[in-house]
Amino acid sequence: MPKRILQGRVTSDKNEQTITVLVERRFKHPLLHKTVRSSKKYRAHDALNQFKVGDTVRIVECAPISKTKRWTVLTDQSAAALTTAAADQA
Repeated sequence: MPKRILQGRVTSDKNEQTITVLVERRFKHPLLHKTVRSSKKYRAHDALNQFKVGDTVRIVECAPISKTKRWTVLTDQSAAALTTAAADQA
């Protein structure tokens, strides 16, 4: 099963090797037919502490790292590896 990849904005980088990412999604309300914005915060593992508040990052789900961390930041190298792996499966 493929892993989910989300894109969001870093809201906190105060913890060591951890960032908080705010992911916003938009959907059409079923009854009102109005575009609604819904957001959720995820804690992601940032091994190199390279991302700062305000950066736009992509995160991918992974095995639990701690009590609240189930996501890892997708760097340029790992994004390239994921796309080549997806191409190999197809």
